[in-house]
Amino acid sequence: MLKRNIYTVLFIGWVLFLTTLSLFSFSGLDTGTIRIPYADKITHFIFYLVFGVLACLMLREKTQGRMELGKAMQWALIAAIAYGIIIEVLQYALTQDRMAELGDVVANTLGAFAGVLLIKWYFSKERPLKWKF
Repeated sequence: MLKRNIYTVLFIGWVLFLTTLSLFSFSGLDTGTIRIPYADKITHFIFYLVFGVLACLMLREKTQGRMELGKAMQWALIAAIAYGIIIEVLQYALTQDRMAELGDVVANTLGAFAGVLLIKWYFSKERPLKWKF
């Protein structure tokens, strides 16, 4: 059962992980003295890149490859962008020391685009793994 639904489990786990990290306050944690410029935006980009990849793989798994790759990419992209916007709104509405930022939405969107493009590249005709089962 788990083996047939591995990408679904990974996707749901990733969404729960993102939600927890996005709504939890890290203001009391000591991050040390290392400062990386735009580390927050890089993190958002990477998190949503993974979101896009896992969403596409989950859709492939759930439809057993019957959903066209382009359609799966569209749905994954829409879901990632909508989720990123919802999380930013929740940060604004529910948390006291987290801020909603347009830059985060942009980084999320770019990461999601990169994720679905990575999937498109991986399942291209030159790759041995095919989208359909």
